[in-house]
Amino acid sequence: MDLTSSNSNPESGPAAVSPRHSSAYGPRARLGLIVPPTNTVNEAEWARMIPPGVTFHTHRMRLHDAGTAEGLAHLHADLDAAVAMLTPCGVDAAAYACTAGSMISPPERLEQELTARNGVACLTTSAAIVKALRSLGARRLSVATPYARRVNEHETHFLADCGFEVARIEGLGLGENGPHEFIRIAQTPIEQVAAHARACFVPGSDALLITCTDFPTLPLIEPLEAELGVPVVTSNQATLWAMLRAVGIEDRVPGGGRLLAGA
Repeated sequence: MDLTSSNSNPESGPAAVSPRHSSAYGPRARLGLIVPPTNTVNEAEWARMIPPGVTFHTHRMRLHDAGTAEGLAHLHADLDAAVAMLTPCGVDAAAYACTAGSMISPPERLEQELTARNGVACLTTSAAIVKALRSLGARRLSVATPYARRVNEHETHFLADCGFEVARIEGLGLGENGPHEFIRIAQTPIEQVAAHARACFVPGSDALLITCTDFPTLPLIEPLEAELGVPVVTSNQATLWAMLRAVGIEDRVPGGGRLLAGA
């Protein structure tokens, strides 16, 4: 079979194909993913959730403290450079997949500024979490993180600014002694993540939020939802959900919990 001509008309030439969707493996959409340097979990979890006909393509970027004007300026500059490395492969949207690092109020600001400058839809994990929780009608949250106290305080303020009530937030303290501890987040055993999540849950919460894109959580989403009786939202699940919706895909994603149960 001549694959180069199987969809062509001899008189009109090859069938028109969108340049961004001409890939054999990503005919529905191509997603760009920007992760912190030590992150190994985001790609692994997305690889297990990505729908047929969709591909994702990754770039790494250093972390920044966006709490200062100088840090925020460096963040924007590095994000522009990272998006510029992804746009040549024709991504339909790009995500900055760093939870605490993208928690800038209001949550849509960073997305809007990146999109305007780069000419491609840009999303962030923090804004995806906010959209996901709102879509599920959740307001009162129990929050489990791997972080140290300072980062949890930052996350609590961000969520409060977005209109959520944090009933409880607990971390594992990773990062307390410096960024060299961040690599340990991905090494947390699933059983420990599950026990930590259960210990953080406050009855009467509308949802359990488990944050950090390098925290392994995917196998826990549906079992915890069944056990606790509320939606479970995680950083990687919410980011993928927002990305798929941004490119018009509403497939049910097995293992993705209530959020990715389909339209």
